[in-house]
Amino acid sequence: MGGGCILIRLDNHLGRISVSNSYFANLIGHVASECYGVSGLVNSTPTQGIRRALLRRELPDKGVRIRNSNGNLVIDLHISVTYGVNISEIIKSIAHKVTYTVEAASGLIVTKVNVYIADMQH
Repeated sequence: MGGGCILIRLDNHLGRISVSNSYFANLIGHVASECYGVSGLVNSTPTQGIRRALLRRELPDKGVRIRNSNGNLVIDLHISVTYGVNISEIIKSIAHKVTYTVEAASGLIVTKVNVYIADMQH
């Protein structure tokens, strides 16, 4: 899914609300990268790597993949961690913080946060 694609459309009595993939990607990437033990986000798909190489800059959706499942969100994060940290605690912390932040900011339900450790930094 590209950076600016519309991920969620909600209709209410005031009209239609559209939330883009790039909004969630920026929010989630920022929250995850600030968690203890996370040394960075890692390209989650070959397409992200190619887009980064072509554009020659970091992308807002680096390491983040978001899917809409019946109005709820499923989030995949690909991260690099600092050597020597407790990985299971980092994963729990990230999943909790991302879920809380996204639900508080959007009112949408996060069904699942999958965290993939792609690299370890010394």
